[in-house]
This record gives sequence, structure tokens and C-alpha cells, in this order.
Amino acid sequence: MAGAEQERGTVVLEEGDIFFLYRPRVEEEHPSNIGDVQRFEMVLRPHGGERVRLLIIGRKRLPEVERHERHWGFVEAITGSAKDLEKELRERRYGTGTRGKRSQPAARPAGEGVYAITLEDGQMHLSYALELPENPGEVQKAFKIAPEASYALSIKNPEKGKPANAGLREDDEADYPEKLQEEFRGRRFAREDVRLLDFEGAEFILIGARSNPEAEYGLDLGAEHEDYEHAETIRRLRMVKSRHPIKPLFKGRWA
Repeated sequence: MAGAEQERGTVVLEEGDIFFLYRPRVEEEHPSNIGDVQRFEMVLRPHGGERVRLLIIGRKRLPEVERHERHWGFVEAITGSAKDLEKELRERRYGTGTRGKRSQPAARPAGEGVYAITLEDGQMHLSYALELPENPGEVQKAFKIAPEASYALSIKNPEKGKPANAGLREDDEADYPEKLQEEFRGRRFAREDVRLLDFEGAEFILIGARSNPEAEYGLDLGAEHEDYEHAETIRRLRMVKSRHPIKPLFKGRWA
């Protein structure tokens, strides 16, 4: 439960369903490796509400936990329901002046599970446990989607600038209300308030932290084995196989 005290002083700020997705490159209907992928995406659906966040993860994979890698990312979309978000993940068709009509294939689900955002000594951590696929395969290996993992999560202050040619354009960065902007307290990053993720254009850093968060933080994420009928990707995100190839989710193979 959000705000609950767990063992070892862990404070749970948020819990919910997590989904990992990838979108192939334009006109790439049959991707076979990460080079054929345009974007790696992560969806957070908190329990107890309707809002859903779509996050883009830099370098097209999760950070390696053992190496404590740092990856940048940003919130691309906030929707009022999972159903609304699915519309953002469908095939996109558009016209160009030189190449005619082009197609961006629909997103493919690459994993689903449960997550918790916790506070550990003043630092937020995003921890998850995978429920599907039951046996992770080549797709999960490519995106570094482990059976469970934890990442230190820090939100960037849009008023503190950025290195040249890095991050979002100024016009695309999050525009926080004054009261919420105060949560940064003049720092480059905020590490304690999960509400900062509820704005499109919010930029963040994920740092690989732990490979066994349930044991390290005393969490019970409650992951359960799922099948097609009970998969949250199908029930909540409405990612039916007629629109989104689901082989990566259940078989761990490229599609």
C-alpha cells in the first residue's frame, strides 16, 4: 500500500502494473534484433487510479544492474485510461513528400509484471517483478528485462539546463506548477516525489541498483504467473494480437 512502512525502513510511494514494449523502425514489419527497433517503452499503471504513464527509455534497453548503468528517459504521454493509451501504440501511417506513404508498425509487448516505487534513505527506487513471459527469451535478453530488478529513480529539474545536444528541447520539457517545482529545492534532480512523473516531458535518470529488490528492500511485489486470458497487457492495455503481435510477450521471440 502506498506510503506504507516496510522492513528496513522502506516507504512504498506507489504500486501498480508495469509493461515493457518496443516499437519497430518505420516499414520494419518483422524486426529480428534490437537494431530493427525504433523505441523501447515502459508503461506504469498505478493501482487505485485511472492515469497511465508512457515512458521512453534511452539506449533502447534497461540499464544493466550489475554495472550500475545510468540511462536517461522521459515521459512521453499521460492518459486517463489504459484504453486511451493503447490508441497511442497502434500502427501509424503518414505521408512524405519524397517517399510517399510510410508506416510505423504497432508496438509489441515484451513483458508485463508488477512494480513499486519506494523511498530508500531519501532516494526513490523503481522495482519490478516480471509475470510474463514465464520463460524470458531473446527479446527480454536484448532489452535487459530481468525477472526482477530495481533502479534508482531521479527526476530532472527543467529549470537547471542541460548539456548541449542532450535531453528534450526546452519547449518539450515538463512545465510544473510552481508548488511542485519547489520540490526540487534548487537542485538539478529531485529524488523523493513521485508526482513529478505525472507530467508529459518529465525527464528522469534510471540507475541500476539491485537484482533482487524483494529481498534487499523487504518488498512483496506479489508477482503471479499469468496466461493469455488473465494477462494485464490484454485486459488493461487492450493489446489484442490482431493489432499487436504478442509472441514476444508469451514466447520471448521477436515479432
